[in-house]
Amino acid sequence: MAGSVQAGALAGLAAVFVPADPPRDGRVAFWDPDGGELPLGVGEQSTLELVVKEPDGLVVRPVRTIELPIDQAVPVLGRARTAPRAHPAAAFWGAAALIGLQLVARGRLLPGVSPADHDAWRVGPLDAADVERILTLAEAMPPEARAVPVSSASEELRVAASEDLVRAFLDAVADGMPRSPAAAKAQGTNLFAAKAPQQAGRLRGWADEVSAGLDTGVRISLRIELPESLGFRAVVQLHSLNDPTLVRDASEVWAEDVSGFGPRARIDATLAIRRAARVWVPLNRLLDSAVPDRLELSDEEVAGLLATGAQRLSAAGVDLHWPRSLGRELTARAALTSADGPPSDMPKFFGGGATLDFSWQVALGNDPLTDEEMDKLAEATRPVVRLRDQWMLIDPDLARKARERVLKPVTAIDALSAALTGSTELDGEQIAVTPTRWLDDLRAKIADPDHTDEPVDAPAALQATLRDYQLRGLRWLVRMTSLGLGGCLADDMGLGKTITLISLHLHRQLAEETAGPTLVVCPASLLGNWEREVQRFAPGTPVLRFHGSGRSLEGADTGFVLTTYGTLRRDAAKLAGHRWGLLVADEAQHVKNPTSGTAKALRTVPALSRVALTGTPVENNLSELWAILDWTTPGLLGRLGTFRSRWATPIEADKDEEVAERLAKLVRPFLLRRRKSDPGIAPELPPKTETDQAVSLTREQAVLYEATVRELLDAVAASDQMARRGLIVKLLTGLKQICNHPVQYLKEPDDARLSGRSGKLELLDELLATIVSEDGAVLVFTQYVAMARLLERHLADRGIGTQLLHGGTPVRKREEMVERFQAGEVPVFLLSLKAAGTGLNLTRADHVVHYDRWWNPAVEDQATDRAYRIGQTRPVQVHRLIAEGTIEDRIAAMLSSKRELADAVLTAGEAALTELTDSELAALVELRGAR
Repeated sequence: MAGSVQAGALAGLAAVFVPADPPRDGRVAFWDPDGGELPLGVGEQSTLELVVKEPDGLVVRPVRTIELPIDQAVPVLGRARTAPRAHPAAAFWGAAALIGLQLVARGRLLPGVSPADHDAWRVGPLDAADVERILTLAEAMPPEARAVPVSSASEELRVAASEDLVRAFLDAVADGMPRSPAAAKAQGTNLFAAKAPQQAGRLRGWADEVSAGLDTGVRISLRIELPESLGFRAVVQLHSLNDPTLVRDASEVWAEDVSGFGPRARIDATLAIRRAARVWVPLNRLLDSAVPDRLELSDEEVAGLLATGAQRLSAAGVDLHWPRSLGRELTARAALTSADGPPSDMPKFFGGGATLDFSWQVALGNDPLTDEEMDKLAEATRPVVRLRDQWMLIDPDLARKARERVLKPVTAIDALSAALTGSTELDGEQIAVTPTRWLDDLRAKIADPDHTDEPVDAPAALQATLRDYQLRGLRWLVRMTSLGLGGCLADDMGLGKTITLISLHLHRQLAEETAGPTLVVCPASLLGNWEREVQRFAPGTPVLRFHGSGRSLEGADTGFVLTTYGTLRRDAAKLAGHRWGLLVADEAQHVKNPTSGTAKALRTVPALSRVALTGTPVENNLSELWAILDWTTPGLLGRLGTFRSRWATPIEADKDEEVAERLAKLVRPFLLRRRKSDPGIAPELPPKTETDQAVSLTREQAVLYEATVRELLDAVAASDQMARRGLIVKLLTGLKQICNHPVQYLKEPDDARLSGRSGKLELLDELLATIVSEDGAVLVFTQYVAMARLLERHLADRGIGTQLLHGGTPVRKREEMVERFQAGEVPVFLLSLKAAGTGLNLTRADHVVHYDRWWNPAVEDQATDRAYRIGQTRPVQVHRLIAEGTIEDRIAAMLSSKRELADAVLTAGEAALTELTDSELAALVELRGAR
């Protein structure tokens, strides 16, 4: 506590270091440059004659000071370093004290003998970074910090050298740290352990030898020379640590004393060579020379230097300088080559197991070596070879690659992946790739979604006018499917993916090699929509539903065949036995789990081309993107395990932007993504307003909420890991149901009172009253069918017409409901989010209410797009109901950031919350500010 009192009492005073012998007896003198009174009762007051800077120059004058021993001064200075009222001189020595303590903590201590023959520790050995840090600090020393006392006024008036004074201070800090009564007892001697001065003159030679072996004032480097005889030579160069600009050949320093190096330079250089010889043995020959200045190198030694020696020497602090006359621009990259040129049948090439050669290509700058030059490089027996009228230094690894040349054949799709990213992974290392000319042309073509060799117009059989972006989508699909590559059309819901796909089907019927039936696999709720859209835009095109009892593929040789994911699982073999010109997975997020039965069944159905349609290619994690693209274009992203380790983990866990950019280059040609908000995409769409509307819990809801939190948090804390996850899910579900309505959570009977018990229900009543009075129409989404039924009963009691669609609603009835709503027969459409969040066209609605949150913004956006899609003519208002102060409130804030990542990395929703710690979980679910 004494240190802290002194630090406050000495605030505003300047400080100067007063060296001593031994260094640990040094003191720090605190003084007031303005001549003010010093505080009493703090330290020892004395009068010192200091060299003080006055307006007329430097003068010596007596100054009253408070002196503290170095061990007491260090903590005071440490606090002064950041104190707001500290004098710059005190703050300076505080910074010096920090460096001293850090050096001691790193074990940078060397024994020595002071000029007065006392035992003394000093800081060392210092590396280049330490020296640079000390020099930088010394250059910033304020004048008051170096007002070193002089013995008398007659002594030459000078300011002490900044670096010398800092070094002396650091040695004083170092000298005092290892000393204590316990240290002396532990060592069995007072030398270098006791605080009292000890005579150690007899140890000066030993101390100098130890210091010389560890603490060097120079470092060495090697300059490699190539004389006319083409024999290599290493020339030793000395660099001063105190002056990094001072460099001399060892021969000069041995011939005479070179200013700036000091008397120990030769010893220090010899020791540095000895240390370097430990990592590269040929340097030992230098130690046998009277002057260790140069070393003749054999070809084998140069090869070893290139292979591993240079890296080892660099790690030991020894740089290599190669002659400029040697070209060192040879680089190796992987080349993808094909002797036969571009394939005539691209779909067969990419789908039939074709391969390309994968070999090393060495280039001078950006110009690849010819085969003859590669042979010359491979046959070289020396570390240099003459290429293109200049000597080239050959890295042994580069020569090995020239000799090996061919690595392995790669599949066509792997070659395309490497061409798109510009690199591939080999033995855990990313290496650059150069594709053959035709493959590079193909890469450039598919990397531009608007590129086309020949303009593709809308098919004549299409009874509609495609919007510009839809026509561009058609051209993209035509190009990708004609190559046999497939793709994912990931436009926002409502931008017309269905009509674009119908156009693709009609276009493919124009050529015999692509003609054939199109199989569309979709959710059951979309069967009717697909049938109506085909009949509307492609009249005369056969449409067959392969669904329900008595389903058959008879006559399914042209046109469209529509089936559901459930039917696909049951009849995969039958569907796989039919010839399909095109296979379409609509709402492809249904197969985002590659291990599911649905995804496995879909992979068994062969087709000439495959297309995925979805508004959310990534809902939770990048493995879902893999599941979709590996189906449309098998092999593009490699095996799932490899994809996770190479792409997903670095992007999702490590936020590696470089890896994310490489993945974007690879994926972008196979995934066409347009949003309603993109310029020029849907300018005719009216505005959309989204509002988070907070509601207060009723007293009953608040009591239930707090009781549930208390009870289940205690159960979570007492549970094992397996049961814990289940309890957390139970807690989260219960809290959401309480926020919705107590009747839902308590599972009360059908005649239970609903009014007055839920803040959300009261707000919904207010919203619906306004919407209905203005002849509006509204979609009300909830993730709970039970809650939807409660809303249906409540609104019926109020005389508001509703209809309810959920997962159990038959397909035909769903279609009837859509037609009734669109015709204006009912103003309120209650919808289960999971069953009705995709595919439906409900543009009569001008309001969308999310009664509860799905906790995934992409899913909610899809649901909103039932109303906000092409065909909507009125502004759409989206209302999200959020219970104030609850978990819903906190999740809403999290969702805003999650929405920004919806196209790359999304957390796993509730599943992620099961991994929270008990304290994190408690903070998330705590009821705040609501009673």
